[in-house]
Amino acid sequence: VTMNAVARRASCSKETLYKWFGDRDGLMTATVRWQASRVRAGNYDSQKLDAATLRESLERFAANWLSVISSRTSIALNRVAIGDAGTGKSNLGAIMLSNGRFAIGERLKPLLEAGRSAGLLHFEDSETAFRTFFGLAGRDVQIRLLLGERLDMSEEVIARDAARATQQFFALYGASQMPARAG
Repeated sequence: VTMNAVARRASCSKETLYKWFGDRDGLMTATVRWQASRVRAGNYDSQKLDAATLRESLERFAANWLSVISSRTSIALNRVAIGDAGTGKSNLGAIMLSNGRFAIGERLKPLLEAGRSAGLLHFEDSETAFRTFFGLAGRDVQIRLLLGERLDMSEEVIARDAARATQQFFALYGASQMPARAG
């Protein structure tokens, strides 16, 4: 990924890219932030959080995340970051972690903590609870995609996988019986 290649693909000048993003790392940071911004836990009132809303919010987060990591943009960014890792050529790995995975974690942890405050979840550490949910939702999907496996990542499959991850999370951390699905 070079500024020249991006400028050609975007039909703009390299100077424009440098003006907008500063350098390659600035461009990569903006791209990662844009991708990560698509992963949300949904709208909920932490004061009135109930089991159904918590379940729906967790499923929405998992579905958003699976959609993002299976996109061509995320796969390409991750391949470049992995290829650059340890070479000293770029900071893309650190950019991906801080603006991707860590930023996404900071978006979900308030929902998990609200679920705990509402008596719907039991856990001691929100980072550990987040990592568990992240692992249940993502499983081995990202590495398989990065290695070139063609997986069915249709909306239906993603919704089913998000629901399964949420059910498994409630089995591990739920304070009571898993809430029934709405509808």
